[in-house]
Amino acid sequence: MKEFLKRELYSFRAVAAILARWLLLAVPTGLVCGAVGTAFHLAVEHVTAWRAEHIWLLWLLPVAGLAIVALYKVTGCEGMGTNNVIRAVHSGESVSPLLVPAIFFGTVLTHLCGGSAGREGAALQMGGSIGYNIAKLFRFSDHDRRTATACGMAAFFSALFGTPLSATLFGIMVEDVGLAFSVAFVPGFAAALIAYGVSLACGISPTHFALTAPALSIDSTLLVAVLGVACALVARAFCWLLHTMEHEMPRRLPNPWVRAVVGGAAVVALSYLMGVGRYNGAGMGVITAAVEQGQALPWDFICKMLLTALTLSAGFKGGEVVPSFYIGATFGCAFGPLLGLPAGFSAAVGLVSVFCGAANTLIPSILLAYELFGGVGLELIALGCGVCYMLSGTHGLYSSQLFVTEKLLSEYTESWGKRLRK
Repeated sequence: MKEFLKRELYSFRAVAAILARWLLLAVPTGLVCGAVGTAFHLAVEHVTAWRAEHIWLLWLLPVAGLAIVALYKVTGCEGMGTNNVIRAVHSGESVSPLLVPAIFFGTVLTHLCGGSAGREGAALQMGGSIGYNIAKLFRFSDHDRRTATACGMAAFFSALFGTPLSATLFGIMVEDVGLAFSVAFVPGFAAALIAYGVSLACGISPTHFALTAPALSIDSTLLVAVLGVACALVARAFCWLLHTMEHEMPRRLPNPWVRAVVGGAAVVALSYLMGVGRYNGAGMGVITAAVEQGQALPWDFICKMLLTALTLSAGFKGGEVVPSFYIGATFGCAFGPLLGLPAGFSAAVGLVSVFCGAANTLIPSILLAYELFGGVGLELIALGCGVCYMLSGTHGLYSSQLFVTEKLLSEYTESWGKRLRK
């Protein structure tokens, strides 16, 4: 009996020590990511509003591109991006603390001058860097630094969008498609909740859309499934265009200074051709109009795809997730009514489904739908996500993602098998 009690006491102490270590990680990570994320959110909102009042700022986009190239050279962060953060969770690869100011000011400059980009790429990079370097400061092991990187990603994403649960699941599932880095859930969720609390305390309202959904029936189920198939094609097209231009732009314009000027000038020219302001920045106003009012132009999703791919391939900073929201929402809003679905609801299905197919994150996408739309139409939206995920292929926004299984088959992928045999 004494031996049993000793073992139980030792086990309790070991578990308590582990939980204390995760708490030591989650609290500062959540506080720092919440504070920096709030500052970042306010900065992007401020410069977006300023650009809307001063359209001439768009003409400075090539100059902003030069400033971003210089900033990344000075900080030594050239070539670093979200893929580096994902690899840090895979293998413990180090993440420079200088990535935080580089991506912060690079993204703010991009939004100030009208580049077509989102915010979450910056969120994942800053959050991952903060989490990794806090763990390094506390001398955590290499394996625990991987957990810290995922925690930081979840916390910063939560601070920006006000969706702590989907942010946590995204942080632990985006690295390996088909597998959850579940050890990071508790510290990641704790950090995400703390960061969310900080953003709320600073007056940042969570992202939420008012939505009305049709009743769950055989007809609505079949129609949403068809919409999911169409969203898969859009997600594939968006990812293909992004990766094609990311390879072609550096090949044709190897000098980053020239690439920034030429790419910035092209974005300015296309903005005036397509409509100044509508496709610049993140485009949250257009997304809201599509979901809540059922209003979008039939070509919105094509224009956003082109300008986002051009902006990011030219070296400007931001992210692909909010553009995927924009592309999905405007596509769904235009295509859904052709099937007989309400425009606003179709926009909601498209928003989450295209993101799901492009980011290869099924469960986080369904939870995102719950947090964005308050659970309205969740079964139908989940169906759209599932169909889009299944048919969107094994490519996505992040080339560093590792697929554990095929999406349509039960077998492990060859790349995962090689990793297991190492």
